[in-house]
Amino acid sequence: MTTGLIAGMQQPQLDGTAPRAVSAAAPDFLAGGGECSVLIAARDWSANPIGAIEHWPQSLRITTSMMLRSAVPMVLLWGEAGVMLYNDGYSAIAGGRHPALLGAPVREGWPEVADFNDHAMRRGLAGETLAYRDHELTLYRHGPPEAVWFDLDYSPVLGDDGTPAGVICILAETTDRHHANTARADSEARLHAMVNSIDQMIWSTRPDGFHDYYNDRWYEYTGVPYGSTDGEGWNGMFHPEDQERAWAVWRQSLETGAPYHIEYRLRHRSGQYRWVIGRAQPVRDASGAITRWYGTCTDIDDLKRAEAALKQETRSLETLNRTGAALAAELDVDRLVQAVVDAGTELTGAAHGAFFYRAAEGPYMLYALSGATPEAFADFPMPRPTGLFEPTFSGKAVVRCDDVLTHQAYGHNAPHRGMPPGHLPVRSYLAVPVVSRGGQVIGAMLFGHPEPGRFGARDETLLLGLAGQAAIAIDNARLFQQVQLANETLESRVIEEVTERARAEEALRQAQKMEAVGQLTGGIAHDFNNLLTVIVGNIELALRALDGVGGEPRARRVLESARKGADRAATLTQRLLAFSRRQPLAPKPIDVDKLVLGMSDLLNRSLGETVQLEIVTSPGLWRVEVDPNQLESAILNLAVNARDAMPGGGRLTIETANARLDEAYVANHAEVAAGHYVVLAVTDTGTGMPRELIAKAFEPFFTTKEVGKGTGLGLSMVYGFVKQSGGHVKIYSEEGHGTTVKIYLPRLLGEAVAFEETAHAGLETSLYAETILVAEDDDDVRAYTAECLRDLGYKVLEAHDGPAALRLLERQGQVVDLLFTDVVMPGMSGRELADAARARQPGLKLLFTSGHTRNAIVHAGRLDHGVEMIAKPFTYQALAQKVRDVLEG
Repeated sequence: MTTGLIAGMQQPQLDGTAPRAVSAAAPDFLAGGGECSVLIAARDWSANPIGAIEHWPQSLRITTSMMLRSAVPMVLLWGEAGVMLYNDGYSAIAGGRHPALLGAPVREGWPEVADFNDHAMRRGLAGETLAYRDHELTLYRHGPPEAVWFDLDYSPVLGDDGTPAGVICILAETTDRHHANTARADSEARLHAMVNSIDQMIWSTRPDGFHDYYNDRWYEYTGVPYGSTDGEGWNGMFHPEDQERAWAVWRQSLETGAPYHIEYRLRHRSGQYRWVIGRAQPVRDASGAITRWYGTCTDIDDLKRAEAALKQETRSLETLNRTGAALAAELDVDRLVQAVVDAGTELTGAAHGAFFYRAAEGPYMLYALSGATPEAFADFPMPRPTGLFEPTFSGKAVVRCDDVLTHQAYGHNAPHRGMPPGHLPVRSYLAVPVVSRGGQVIGAMLFGHPEPGRFGARDETLLLGLAGQAAIAIDNARLFQQVQLANETLESRVIEEVTERARAEEALRQAQKMEAVGQLTGGIAHDFNNLLTVIVGNIELALRALDGVGGEPRARRVLESARKGADRAATLTQRLLAFSRRQPLAPKPIDVDKLVLGMSDLLNRSLGETVQLEIVTSPGLWRVEVDPNQLESAILNLAVNARDAMPGGGRLTIETANARLDEAYVANHAEVAAGHYVVLAVTDTGTGMPRELIAKAFEPFFTTKEVGKGTGLGLSMVYGFVKQSGGHVKIYSEEGHGTTVKIYLPRLLGEAVAFEETAHAGLETSLYAETILVAEDDDDVRAYTAECLRDLGYKVLEAHDGPAALRLLERQGQVVDLLFTDVVMPGMSGRELADAARARQPGLKLLFTSGHTRNAIVHAGRLDHGVEMIAKPFTYQALAQKVRDVLEG
């Protein structure tokens, strides 16, 4: 490095005074370094540990030159002693200690922080760096001690030999910034303490509406994590119905700068939504621009509830007064009950309400509805006195349930184990009995809501008062009606009563006669079926034997003719069973209109060209639950009878409709229940019948046709099927004008379940030689059955009665796969045998057979749940298929 003159080089002073000239003899690496360059150049360094300036190493010269030219405060600590060289920026920080610090060892220059500087020197000379931010030091730069703060960065400076020879420190005083930050932090702490000391939610946003601050009350109230509602996350805290409205009002305030004010529902930490008032005001700068928004949220839910409760009480009083006045003046029971249900729905806020009444000892029927249409209940059964309904229907107590789905009495009753699919949604449930002054249960008011927890003690109290008013009003209306009825002519009433009684006695005698005939024909049919089983079975076996040996045609014709005769006999016995109401039915939910329309081709072929068929359907026809095959057979029988009554041709009309049989009709017809029915009317334009023939028309074997033209069992079968299906059949006829037969089938109020028919083809034989125990008291039937089963590949055990079957079951070394038993046997019935057998061998599969089921496995015309049966007489093919179905089921 050479030295030379620094011509005309002057440096400005930090205090703004006239600049000093740098010595012309100063080394050129000091050029441009300001006041500190002049001081360094003027100093005699020969006695200093770093030596004379002309002998400074190149690394020291370069670092010093760089430092002096920088506007950033820097200090170079050279050598082991840390001799201080610094620039003008550092001299300002040194204060009164400048220029004495220049050339002084750092420990001596700053004795008050000697340990700190020693540490920095050790680390730096070891080749390490150090950094401090906002570091506090106590210095005596102006005499008294002074707390100051710095950002400090220490780095090693390498000597000419490549090893650390010194340490350079770049520093910036942050005292003013520290005091400002401390003051701001203190201010923010005070503000934070203040905004969190009030019982109100406070929030703030940037000018663009970005939420970046909420006080603790907000997080305590909402229960959300801190920071989770920053930005637009706050909008998700609103009730879904309020979100769009609240967001629109906030956007309007942001666009116009107008104050924000809105009422909305905010999600509380409990998960419930509570009403709050949201308010916000903008803060503007001197130019009028918005710098921030400050807002609050105030919980007003209790106030809202109080206001709503007051309004509700006012409405309730108005409703009660209005209803009370209306009930006092109303004498029409229909309008009276409807007014009560409407008032109850309004008072409780129910989604729907209903009044169910009970006629005599029959089921409860729907009388009035509010909040729903009758079609909403059209496909469902009327309520029964189950665990949930019984306390109300019996008049014992009010039933109030916050959630029926969790009620201990819910879901235990077949067939749906709860509400059927499609039922009106009910979670909250409130039911109140209506009891007359005499203590009789008139009916029950039922109210529901799709949300849980909607009814309280207040609703219960209101409905009890309303039920009391309703009971009195209904009693008064009925009393008025009775007084009106009593004012009619006594003689007319007596004649009507006598006539009515005679008609009822005649109907009862007719019903008893038909029942007696039914019992007789049922028993006969049972014996015939046993005989026919043997006859039909052996004919089939003989035909199969002929097939095996290629039998001669004449023998086959004889056997085929015998089988046809046996089939006709089986048909007759089936009709006898139908009349006696002992045939097992397979009822299914059906649409009568669809069934009748589906029979149109068959009916046209059966009626011939001279009879015109007209089918009149009914839109909105109710569904029924009957055996579709038996209904088709009944319609076909009626159509054929009508054809025979029109020998010269005519018109046959089949018509459907909905109907309700009331108590007045029921009083004149035995075995008929009041209620809703689907009517199927078959009308012809034939010869008609006199009254005496109508009375006998349903009797078995009664016919007006020539000998050989009919069995007299067609109408008997229709009668038995309809009665067994819970219905009613009535003949209307006038000689010379035709006949109408009306079939009344009970309306299906439950859900309709789809049924699938499974088709089978081929003869099902045994692949595994399963063991079948046959229990049959008729020796011939048992022998035929056993022979068929063995021929099909099964292992067969035979028993002539129940006890013998149980003994075989106990002695049998291996498991019996199927018990095939007659239902009607002496001593122990087939049902009793099945129960005892399953007690010995759980899981044993069962197949019943009978020519006359009685009530062992069939009730109300239906097979008991899970029961499999094959009716006598059965064919070889039918037996093979049914046994496989049961074994594989």
